[in-house]
Amino acid sequence: MFGLRPPLDTAEHTSSYYAATANQQTDYAPLANDVEADVVVVGAGFTGINTALELAERGREVVLLEANRLGWGASGRNGGQIIGGIGHDPERFQRHIGSDGARRIHELGIEGPDIIRERAERYGIDCDLKWGYCDVALKPRHLRQFAEWRDHQAAVGNPHEYWLLDREELRAYVNADVYLGGLLNHANGHLHPLNLCLGEARAAESLGTRIFEQSRVTEIIPGARPRVVTAQGSVRANTVVLCGNAYLGKVIPRLASRVLPSNSSVIATEPLPAKLAQSLIPGDVAVCDPRTALDYFRLSADKRMLFGGLSNYTGLEPRDLVGTLRRKMLRVFPALADVGIDYGWSGQIGIGLNRMPQLGRLDGNIVYIQAYSGHGVAPTHVMARITAAMIDGSPTDFDVFARIPHHSFPGGKLLRRPGLALGMAWFKLRDTL
Repeated sequence: MFGLRPPLDTAEHTSSYYAATANQQTDYAPLANDVEADVVVVGAGFTGINTALELAERGREVVLLEANRLGWGASGRNGGQIIGGIGHDPERFQRHIGSDGARRIHELGIEGPDIIRERAERYGIDCDLKWGYCDVALKPRHLRQFAEWRDHQAAVGNPHEYWLLDREELRAYVNADVYLGGLLNHANGHLHPLNLCLGEARAAESLGTRIFEQSRVTEIIPGARPRVVTAQGSVRANTVVLCGNAYLGKVIPRLASRVLPSNSSVIATEPLPAKLAQSLIPGDVAVCDPRTALDYFRLSADKRMLFGGLSNYTGLEPRDLVGTLRRKMLRVFPALADVGIDYGWSGQIGIGLNRMPQLGRLDGNIVYIQAYSGHGVAPTHVMARITAAMIDGSPTDFDVFARIPHHSFPGGKLLRRPGLALGMAWFKLRDTL
């Protein structure tokens, strides 16, 4: 497709700001023999690492397999925004989960940021954690949507306060002429996602989890004790948990057909003078607009502007990624015209057809978690906790999600991307009207 290219796919971390400023460079050995465990977790992003950690805290013997490096995928490349809530409108599924199930999903969504806070405090994880988040409005209807969202959060029992801001009030938090107002809260926030991921992995390892990098799974053999096979070894366990999400590949075709890998990109400027950084985002909050192909941005701990967007369903990134995102950034912050860009990168997020995380069981003792649809930093932590609880004998919350129906994307391998790309183009056009 003109102007697009496949993202670079390497066994090491992409050349992101996060990889360049990681607290450690991991070098775990590949799995090189046949081992046994109580649980084997496939995929070492937020979902996999936290599932391993939750199980290790419960005394389970866990092996964690990663095809590349810890946090290599979306967990180490995302915008670093902590946003509460899980999926979109669980009331749509009341026929399957009941009103109690829908209410429970709202409750769990509120818990997501608190789990991250708890993790960082308990294990002393240095991940630049800050609280404060603002949705920003480009059109009057966005402000009406924000008011409805604020009222909805109160109705579902969210104890956190949301403030609707007009244009002038917003300037105390986000100083950009393009926005008409916003919705502020301090329950959500932002952080260095790769450092959180690595810190959580260290915590899991300290509790006995065995971690193997560069250990891509090639086959899963079902049975009373399933066997997970890699190029040089295997793990036999009572339970397998699949957490590969957009990067699971063809290991389980029926799961892969339910997730569409979608591209999103981020740039990071050079460090900004303190006065300039303060003038742009005075509230030091994470920021996001409500469009289908949204912009999201925030300041890093060393005062770089991290600006993301360009979401699309082609799975491709712009050939001029930095230039394209830089132009979008300058429409919001013209004062950055003479600022250099130090990093630019892309990654894949797992989109589900109904925009709800997909949890379930295959063959009874093979479990999967996937499809956060671009909203995963906090929900991954919730899904890990309820999956570990299920494996430990408390399946109630897991079963709520498992009852939600999920379907493969229409069009098969050849047509599903073009069809969805056209659909996104329509929504982009509607956003401009």
